[in-house]
Amino acid sequence: MEIRVLAVGDVVMEQGLRHLERTLRPFQKLKGITFTVVNGENAASVGLTADQAERIYAAGADVVTLGNHAFGKPQIAGFLDDTPWILRPANFTGRAPGRGCGIYDLGGLRVRVMNLIGRGDLSWGADNPFTTADKLLKEGEADLTLVDFHASATSEKLAMGYYLDGRASALWGTHTHVPTADERVYPKGMGYLTDLGMTGAVESVLGIEPWQSIETFLGGLPGRYQAPGGPAKMQGAIFTLDSATGRCSSVERVDVR
Repeated sequence: MEIRVLAVGDVVMEQGLRHLERTLRPFQKLKGITFTVVNGENAASVGLTADQAERIYAAGADVVTLGNHAFGKPQIAGFLDDTPWILRPANFTGRAPGRGCGIYDLGGLRVRVMNLIGRGDLSWGADNPFTTADKLLKEGEADLTLVDFHASATSEKLAMGYYLDGRASALWGTHTHVPTADERVYPKGMGYLTDLGMTGAVESVLGIEPWQSIETFLGGLPGRYQAPGGPAKMQGAIFTLDSATGRCSSVERVDVR
């Protein structure tokens, strides 16, 4: 049986959240999507609230993943402990609330979703994501494994792709908010994309008002981040997988405006 997995890039602020709510379910129907993973760590600019997580889930996400801003809103901690469909990076310290991996039943098909964070220029205090992946692959039984690797360095993401090829069905990168054009199927059958992009304002710098980013680079004080008005986009990728073998047959980039 063929299944189609949709991975959606970082949802940024209210503009991105509203666009997701408008477009995700119609797009899932149009493309015959079976399972959807949405990175939601920027819904409140830095972090997200429980209410925002619930909105992403209600919009059509089966799993919500996070990243370096997972605890940007400290009140999310209890929600992470109590809610199985939201994941923070698995290689955070064991003292962090929540979980970094889950196995979800898709009508008898078991789908493992793993959330990892990179250490190259992002989170040096985290455990090694490569060895963490090894451990998680040994925990529980799953037919398919999907990986959201929230990392800054493209080399780290590419290396993880080769490391997990043949052991995971799909791996995508998040964090940079800029989509890459290297979608591919690795030699042993794993679908891959270095970065999905983001879900947020089109006329923005990574989802925020352009003038605020310009002010930062000029050495000024940009103030609290603001979401621009105007049109928005939902970026990500569709991975077509064979449920019997776990192999990916195609990767299609997504940009819904």
